[in-house]
Amino acid sequence: MTRETSRSEIEVVRLRVRPQFVFVRHGRTEKRKALLVQARRRKGDAPGAHVGAGFTATKKIGNAVTRNRAKRRLREAARVLLPQLGKPGWDYVFIARMETADIAWPRLLDDMESALISLAAD
Repeated sequence: MTRETSRSEIEVVRLRVRPQFVFVRHGRTEKRKALLVQARRRKGDAPGAHVGAGFTATKKIGNAVTRNRAKRRLREAARVLLPQLGKPGWDYVFIARMETADIAWPRLLDDMESALISLAAD
């Protein structure tokens, strides 16, 4: 169920500093078995702006190896799906859950896709 990006004109930029994550935290949230997705529209951005993406995993997920594996899987799934399903001018934070590191890849993609579709519906 791998998908290639069809709308490559949308640039995905990583969120890197804590204030960016805190800003998105106060937006909309979608929970799935494999992940939690938070989204919020940035103020003052022109239409056609980039999409922001941040990734996190808490210590409840497991040790550093498990957390890093979960974040790598989230980054790859977002790389595949976010250019298609992300809204320009919005920031997204993908939070790993206990199952993220071990769940089957197609299920992770399905969970992320359904969360992004739900967040896109206004």
